[in-house]
Amino acid sequence: MPDWEKRFRAPRVSLPDWAEDAPDRALFVSNATGTYELYAWDRATGAQRQVTDRPNGTTDGVLTPNGRWIWWFSDTDGDEFGVWMRQPFAPDAVPSQGTAAQGGGPDEPAAPGLAPSYPAGLALGRDGTAVVGRSTDEDGSTVHVVRPGAAPQEIYRHRESAGVGDLSYDGTLIAIEHTEHGDAMHSAIRIVRLDGTPVAELDDTKGGTEELGLSVMGFAPVTGDNRLLVGHQRRGRWEPMVWDPDTGVETALAIDLPGDVGADWVPDGTALLVEHSYQARSELWRYDLASGELTRLDTPPGTISGATARPDGTVEFLWSSAAEAPQVRSTSGRVVLDPPGLRAPGSVPVDDIWVDGPGGRVHALVHKPAGEGPFPTVFDIHGGPTWHDSDAFAAGPAAWVDHGFAVVRVNYRGSTGYGRAWTDALKHRVGLIELEDIAAVRQWAVDSGLADPERLVLAGGSWGGYLTLLGLGTQPEAWALGLAAVPVADYVTAYHDEMEALKAMDRTLLGGTPEEVPERFEASSPLTYVDAVRAPVYISAGVNDPRCPIRQIDNYVERLARRGAPHEVYRYDAGHGSLVVEERIKQLRLEIEFAQRHLGQLPDPRGPRDSRDSRDSRDLQAQPGSPTR
Repeated sequence: MPDWEKRFRAPRVSLPDWAEDAPDRALFVSNATGTYELYAWDRATGAQRQVTDRPNGTTDGVLTPNGRWIWWFSDTDGDEFGVWMRQPFAPDAVPSQGTAAQGGGPDEPAAPGLAPSYPAGLALGRDGTAVVGRSTDEDGSTVHVVRPGAAPQEIYRHRESAGVGDLSYDGTLIAIEHTEHGDAMHSAIRIVRLDGTPVAELDDTKGGTEELGLSVMGFAPVTGDNRLLVGHQRRGRWEPMVWDPDTGVETALAIDLPGDVGADWVPDGTALLVEHSYQARSELWRYDLASGELTRLDTPPGTISGATARPDGTVEFLWSSAAEAPQVRSTSGRVVLDPPGLRAPGSVPVDDIWVDGPGGRVHALVHKPAGEGPFPTVFDIHGGPTWHDSDAFAAGPAAWVDHGFAVVRVNYRGSTGYGRAWTDALKHRVGLIELEDIAAVRQWAVDSGLADPERLVLAGGSWGGYLTLLGLGTQPEAWALGLAAVPVADYVTAYHDEMEALKAMDRTLLGGTPEEVPERFEASSPLTYVDAVRAPVYISAGVNDPRCPIRQIDNYVERLARRGAPHEVYRYDAGHGSLVVEERIKQLRLEIEFAQRHLGQLPDPRGPRDSRDSRDSRDLQAQPGSPTR
């Protein structure tokens, strides 16, 4: 088995979540069976069991504060539309039900009476009360209080995006993030009682020259304390403050670190666990609320993808770097959760480069294979767009390096992690702004001798797939090949078919609907430029994808086929990507083979292979019932 496949198949685990009032009961996600599913872990005994077992996987799960129940979201084949189910953590959680085959007990509807929807937040109380956020095309955003044995009560409704942020420790206050003002990128916060009565409002979108966002980080985790930890952008980056909705008092925190700062409460509420992200790396700090003392915790260089403070004073965190696979570590020095079996081989470390772009200095990460350049080079463009690439382990880029490619990942304007102005620069000229930054880094890669100008690949998934198709049409002379996974291809059709929350985001990015600003949708749509595409194009798409729906991709492919442009399309039975390991491997293998056919055969670490079908235009359809494990 080649190293690149081992990196996908090696067992992975997420950072375990634990029940607040039963900290030995934990929940995590793993691909141990070949599909990403939820697992329960009794830390007192060491016992672990698989909670969910579905053909297309499950990753959304939450423990009740007392640890008796596991809530998990049940959709259909990755379409993200469904209902919350629940399962006892252990047989003794519900003695009358006995022990089912899966270990804890049978699954049952967690919120009977609520119809299927897209999820929009969930908060679980100590008395069995649940606060459930929902989003549908028909109703917009709604929030419901579900009490044991009672019918769900709707307490909030609005056409714009909104969701449940948190429920206070005593179960009396709900924090709702909403965008009633119409800007889906900058939320306000409303505090309401369980009957929906408003208590307080925090809104940074009003009264200034710029709209600023807020985010709910969590209520204080102690009795009698209704303070809320809030993320804000008042100083040009994300950072926390403490807000008391009962009194209206806001307390600024002296956390003077460069870059974005996130935080969460420690269990006794006396301090904050601070996650600091700067220039594609992250680290952890402890902030004492009484003294204001900021203390750095000992973590390795790289990326921390989540952290939690335990009741015993230790901190557990999920860490990786581009060179080393993820591990769940503790500040005690031990590895917290070490999955058995195959170990993921390492890869090359990344180099940082900074390039002058039209909107400022652009940061990119470079993975370089062995040998001397220029190399065939993959520009692997991240999705989001409000996301950023970091010095974290990624099996995809590592596979391309194994096959002799350099990989460049660009944190273009619109990316997070470089301040509010950088993220908010992405307005109205959507797609075109990001491609200007990618073009500047591409020129550096060629001029520096890293990249072979005749073998440049533009690639990405989701928003990165969208930028790939847009780049192939607007910069046709720059790219030798395009690889687009679950992309936006026809922006107007995508808008009309996508989930409601993304409609709101697109209205914010482009300044209206396709009917209100048709010229902006046309300028930002890959379909507008499809006839200018010169490079061979490979597209993969999930037939149940609610984010980048299949019909708009078919429209784009039809235009390619009409003029005989070289392309391949692979459709698979899932949503916005796959949680099945073999499916992920298959998709990347198809991309690599497509690149090898069209760029010239490159060394294959697996050795000689059978000849492959080298037709220029193919439509590869995943057949129902085909093996996925």
